[in-house]
Amino acid sequence: MSRASRGIDPVASGGIARALRYLWRVPLLAWHVLVDLPLVLLLLSPLTRGLRIGGKRLDHHLVNLWSGGLLRVFGLRVRRFGTPLDGAVVFVANHVSWVDIVVLHSQRMMGFVAKREIAGWPVVGWLAARGETIFHQRGSQESLGGVLHEMLARLRAGRSVGVFPEGRTRDGREVGPFHARIFLAAVEASAPVQPVALRYGAGGDAQTRVAFQPGESFAGNFLRLLGEPAHAVEVHFLAPILPGDADGRRRIAECARERIVAVMQAPTSPAGSRDRE
Repeated sequence: MSRASRGIDPVASGGIARALRYLWRVPLLAWHVLVDLPLVLLLLSPLTRGLRIGGKRLDHHLVNLWSGGLLRVFGLRVRRFGTPLDGAVVFVANHVSWVDIVVLHSQRMMGFVAKREIAGWPVVGWLAARGETIFHQRGSQESLGGVLHEMLARLRAGRSVGVFPEGRTRDGREVGPFHARIFLAAVEASAPVQPVALRYGAGGDAQTRVAFQPGESFAGNFLRLLGEPAHAVEVHFLAPILPGDADGRRRIAECARERIVAVMQAPTSPAGSRDRE
């Protein structure tokens, strides 16, 4: 017997469930921002910068933990497939929402290339700046040149960079074309490129719900996702494209996109995942 036949309004029921999720998650979010975040910042002092835990830098470990905690506030549970490379790597991923950055930071510290508007977003913008984000003014060739120069400097210094080669968020229904120029830094630094596929929900069935809706602002997306049902998040670290595997930045872009699309189109995920929250 359906809910409608039992006299239960599914719209009203969904509204009650959403209200209950807000009732639970808003206090958790407040605690995570007002209590956990200051504690993390206190530990990110110059005195602790050189400390390591299990071979990982303390500041990177704290970024991983805080990002994972924020995902749990939103009811997102990460399942990781594959292993992120160490050292100087260009990580490239499909892009649907601001959540993508948090998901990747929960797994591996990387300085993202992101649009300059993010710097003005509440909480997330400030955190992005603290997370070594390289801000880019879209449409500006001068800005892009500066971004590529900074990416190259970081890679040569043994640090990793994360980019979204589509250049903007998508609606979750498809992976857009990858802009080849952003791969120039990897070619110049002879650094590996590791594609990363991000799928929300079982088999990606929540991809369009997590994505920005038409005309939706950051604040609107943030508040809507805070009331969404819990979802799994699949993070697939795929086979890297090593220097010499592909000829030139355009072929690297095509190869990276092909590997991500193959995962996004797969009906189920492979075995061997690990829950990493």
